[in-house]
Amino acid sequence: MNKYIIMKKLSISICLTFIAALSAVAQTNFQEQRVKDSVQYDKFGKLLYTVVSQYVDEVDSEKLIEDAIVGMLKQLDPHSVYIPEKELKRMNEPLEGNFEGIGIQFNILNDTLIVVSPISGGPSERLGIMSGDKMIFVEKENIAGTGLKNSDVQKLLRGKKGTIVNVRIKRSNENELIPFAIKRDKIPIFSIDASYMADPTTGYIKVNRFARTTMKEFVQAIDTLKINGAKDLILDLRGNGGGYLNTAFRLADQFLDAGKLIVYTQGDKQRRQEYNATRIGTFEKGRLVVLIDEGSASASEIVSGAVQDWDRGMVIGRRSFGKGLVQKPFPLPDGSAIRLTTARYYTPTGRSIQRPYDEGKDKYYKELSRRYESGELMERDSIDFPDSLTFYTPNGRKVYGGGGIMPDIFVPLDTTLNSELNRNLIRRGVYNEFVLNYLNKNRKEMTATYPSFSSFKSDFKLDDELLDKFFSFAKKKKVKESEADYLKSKKLIDIQLMALFARNLYSVSAYFEIINELNDSYQEALKVLKGDAFEQAKLNFE
Repeated sequence: MNKYIIMKKLSISICLTFIAALSAVAQTNFQEQRVKDSVQYDKFGKLLYTVVSQYVDEVDSEKLIEDAIVGMLKQLDPHSVYIPEKELKRMNEPLEGNFEGIGIQFNILNDTLIVVSPISGGPSERLGIMSGDKMIFVEKENIAGTGLKNSDVQKLLRGKKGTIVNVRIKRSNENELIPFAIKRDKIPIFSIDASYMADPTTGYIKVNRFARTTMKEFVQAIDTLKINGAKDLILDLRGNGGGYLNTAFRLADQFLDAGKLIVYTQGDKQRRQEYNATRIGTFEKGRLVVLIDEGSASASEIVSGAVQDWDRGMVIGRRSFGKGLVQKPFPLPDGSAIRLTTARYYTPTGRSIQRPYDEGKDKYYKELSRRYESGELMERDSIDFPDSLTFYTPNGRKVYGGGGIMPDIFVPLDTTLNSELNRNLIRRGVYNEFVLNYLNKNRKEMTATYPSFSSFKSDFKLDDELLDKFFSFAKKKKVKESEADYLKSKKLIDIQLMALFARNLYSVSAYFEIINELNDSYQEALKVLKGDAFEQAKLNFE
């Protein structure tokens, strides 16, 4: 036997021995970890038994365990949560069906109810309640700092359609609490707010959440737009906080060629799992613009990230929220459950969507305030991207990691039209209440004059007589008229009134067709679609 063969056999023998040793070490480590875990389980069980059996006063063991679970999850990430049995169904309702209430999505942080977002078309959204608002009083009862639970919120804010609940809200940059009288209603759970032709060749679809019905609604909408001549599409995901991963995957699939990676998930205990586009796609050709902002999260970021990474379309707006953690439900024996983060989302270029949360949950949830204060919402240059967070698309375009999706074209938040007058009109619910009251008296006359939305859009004017009635109504609501403020906010006030008339006379889609005159990202999209930006960026749309 020559020296080479001997050395080769020896090398193989050493490798096999090394692999066996590694396997033995891994098995030993696994066994040691199981023993350690077992000790900790016994430790917790013994502690609970000792407290229940020996504590000086009677103990509510169920509450002790629930508090321990909540405390345990607090040590993890901002999105791992415990859900008691009676709340489990209700937490899924915005994605599954409908209910009667005030129409908000909320979180409880530091014993304070924070509005994550008003549900589109619901009573809270119509009154002007905003993301980030903190609800302090409900029917003169202070609910802040009182150990508020999700179940308490349901009891306080849900109720029969037509009943009224009075709340007082703390809003950032406002010194006084803002009162709202919210009339409960049947909360709509449609995924698509609006679908219409923005111009003769451009369709527009606004998706508010990724629910079970989203794809059915989307396919119907895109088919109708194509019939009406749509060759290009504006997909509006601004303010869309996400929803089901499968729905995000299926929506992105509508725009990408078969086989292309849409998103992948990976975690310490979860192997990489890839989601690839299929042959089914309703809009794989044509110019595509996706609108995002700081309220676009999770599923919205999966779609916009895939579109951007494959050079399929242009992303316009402001940096998205940065929620890229995958939650999986785990049922517990008593019917409750936990939603535990098991993996992270990554875009096709390998960008992690999740922004950092290592400085604590408080700072994590104050991110939007930080962006406002740092100037990020006003100027793109306020965002610093180190070289380590720079990625490249197949066509060589730069895209950025670090949490959230940075748009290709940045559109700053515009506050130049706002004024104290407009803010007071919103706080007091003047806009919506005036329109409803006016239509109660004049609906027949208006529908006769404007039998269709197209006739309303082309012919309706806010004349002096109608505006006088509006400001007289505002005065009764204790809103002081200001000529200077009105001149500053005239376009804002006029368009909001017209949009509300359109919504109440025709549809939510009609509302967005008018209100989008104030949407700078939308206007930028229309401008981009008319130019050669897609060709210059070498985007894949033909």
